[in-house]
Amino acid sequence: MQWFKVLNTAQIPTFDSIKTIAVNGKQVCIIKTAGKIYATQSFCPHAGGNFGGGWCKNGQLVCPIHRYAYNLETGRGAEGQGDYINIFPTELREDGLYIGFKESWWSKLWG
Repeated sequence: MQWFKVLNTAQIPTFDSIKTIAVNGKQVCIIKTAGKIYATQSFCPHAGGNFGGGWCKNGQLVCPIHRYAYNLETGRGAEGQGDYINIFPTELREDGLYIGFKESWWSKLWG
């Protein structure tokens, strides 16, 4: 797992919010809801809507275009959707918020 610092302590949201940021060449959504911080892919797999314009409801991230919903713990789409989103691990450290990305054999070879 490779960890990247994405926000310093002053930038960590203190209230519920969704923010799109760039991390290691990828767009990621940082979501704070119900006192927890999540990191997800930034675009909905259904129609490409940017989750930065979406909202959270009952532990789910809702796409602003067609209101497809995704569980913030598992990434699974709501029943009947048949899709999912990537959820990345987050870690609050003394100096800020970090996001972890799995290392693939490809990145090890071509890093």
